[in-house]
Amino acid sequence: MNNNRIDEKINDVFRPKTWDESITRDSWMVFKVMAELVNGYETMVKVGPCVSIFGSARLKPEDEYYQMATDIAKRITDLGFGIITGGGPGIMEAGNKGAFENNGKSIGLNIELPFEQHFNPFITKNLGLSFDYFFVRKVMFVKYSQGFIVMPGGFGTLDELMEALTLIQTKKIGHFPIVLVGSEFWSGLLDWFKNTLLKKGLIAEENLSLFRVVDTAEDAVAHIKAFYDKYSISVNF
Repeated sequence: MNNNRIDEKINDVFRPKTWDESITRDSWMVFKVMAELVNGYETMVKVGPCVSIFGSARLKPEDEYYQMATDIAKRITDLGFGIITGGGPGIMEAGNKGAFENNGKSIGLNIELPFEQHFNPFITKNLGLSFDYFFVRKVMFVKYSQGFIVMPGGFGTLDELMEALTLIQTKKIGHFPIVLVGSEFWSGLLDWFKNTLLKKGLIAEENLSLFRVVDTAEDAVAHIKAFYDKYSISVNF
């Protein structure tokens, strides 16, 4: 087996192409992006206030965080919010399951991947969307979420968390509540925020107040509720 075989996507960048080939392919990509955005907007604009739940696709139903995500989703739908997840297995399935079983709106924004991603069975009819482009999918997450619950996860979860933090920090979206669930899991990242980013002046002290860290479903939902109670905002679908 040749371990030095170059990735086809890398190889394609350096492959000689005609001008017609390049412009045709890239132009058609623009239309694919537009189609995903339009389809997403037309579906999501109808769903009403929602909270996104992010987390690993790899956690199983017996995992404590899977069970906690299910509980959180049920409690959030009791407040009147719908639940948005990535639509796949693991924490995403747990969030959709909690909403679906509690007769709440359960939205799945799936991404087409060669592994570990498929629609879970707990998504409200006609509220499952599939995306080819991660950035279009993230637009739907942040545009149509009024709060973010971030469970333990890997690179994808970190990407979604940083997207929300960056957009709130730069005031591109409202200062919606962000809840990190699992103080032990997040402790290393938070230490790095404080001891590296803050000390070097790469973030401001007030940026550390953009999120809340909790260890229970009750506290996660209480933070979302308290945020909207403070502004006397009620959720109506």
